[in-house]
Amino acid sequence: MTSKPSPLSALLPDLSPWRSSRDFRLLWVQGLVTYFGSFMAMVALPLQIKHLTDSPLAVGVMGAVELVPLVVCGLYGGALADAVDRRKVILGTEAALGLLALVLLVNAMLPEPLLWPLYVVAAGVSALAGLQRPALDSLMARIVPHDQLTAAAALNALRWQLGAIAGPALAGLVVAYAGHATAYGTTVACFVVSVLLCLRLSPAPAAHDAERPSLRAIAEGARHAWSRPVLLGTYAVDLAAMFFAYPNTIFPFLADELGAPWSLGLMYAAGSVGSVLLSLTSGWTSRVRRHGLLVVSGAAGWGLAVAAAGWFSNVWLVLLCLAFAGAGDMLSGLGRSTIWNQTIPDELRGRLAGIEVLSYSVGPQLGQVRAGAMAGWTGTRPAVWSGGLACLASVGLLTAVLPRLVTYDATTDEDALRRRAAAGRS
Repeated sequence: MTSKPSPLSALLPDLSPWRSSRDFRLLWVQGLVTYFGSFMAMVALPLQIKHLTDSPLAVGVMGAVELVPLVVCGLYGGALADAVDRRKVILGTEAALGLLALVLLVNAMLPEPLLWPLYVVAAGVSALAGLQRPALDSLMARIVPHDQLTAAAALNALRWQLGAIAGPALAGLVVAYAGHATAYGTTVACFVVSVLLCLRLSPAPAAHDAERPSLRAIAEGARHAWSRPVLLGTYAVDLAAMFFAYPNTIFPFLADELGAPWSLGLMYAAGSVGSVLLSLTSGWTSRVRRHGLLVVSGAAGWGLAVAAAGWFSNVWLVLLCLAFAGAGDMLSGLGRSTIWNQTIPDELRGRLAGIEVLSYSVGPQLGQVRAGAMAGWTGTRPAVWSGGLACLASVGLLTAVLPRLVTYDATTDEDALRRRAAAGRS
């Protein structure tokens, strides 16, 4: 006689992907190490620009510098992931990211650190991330069983959040008490460990008839995405949410305006705290079939919480709102990731993953520019709350324009059924 699961066990994360896939376990640990080091640099880099320039616009320009490499390399990286061994792409880009972290370390150790290398490295990191993410994302549907994709997305999000909490929180303290060089040195060490773990991954060769990376191959992936209203909806909602309501770049100025410079690391970590709390109670998401509703409701919650964070003047209420925003973003991300992995054919997975990189990366890059320019024009807090309200309005508009996203059902959608059948045959 089978015992009924307790309500608590039904809420806890589903660990099936961890138990069933060795490569998933390797990538999970490798990603945790990489995220920790990357978030250390992510906080140290804008802080160093702020210390050198004392300009919110100069910090926001970092997003503009990163944009073009991300767009070009994200699209090319998608075609590359469908044409070559995805393990080799991941390994090569991870090693190159470690070398760029070493450049930051050397520059920080100069008697008078230079400003221009910070922008050059930011552009290089953006380019390498664009090349790497399609290979990483497209590999997931190959190494995890089809019915465990939502659970895998939740576990990957939990991994990201652990790095996003520990990295920024420690980075603020490390920069304040040990300097930028120590933060960058930690990043270099993390990438060394990450490369060693990547070496243990199984090969992930392309199909024998895979098309070489080309504009034609990229266009084929774009046509597939354009012909699928559900996919278009996931891209558009995320792009709008991040463009209008991504305030991270002006956190150093928000902390100063609230009279709480000590809270900077907590601001960067607060969203991840909310995300990790949702991840730790994500067991119920494995039973959800209407993943489009997760996308829309999560993005709307993100916008509302960011608007509230800009409105309050009490730093603890601001941190609480940022935590709620992180939970909303996590919910939306689970829905997007599941829809992508459930519906996209494996032979197009890399190219579509390249488009996905643009949808969830271009938004924050442009959002940094928007937030920095808006803060210089209207002030820091108005830049935050107005962006949150604009996000809420844009999500409502997109929901009305693309109703297929809201009605998506994994048990009836034709693309999801075809992908499930193909996964069963393989």
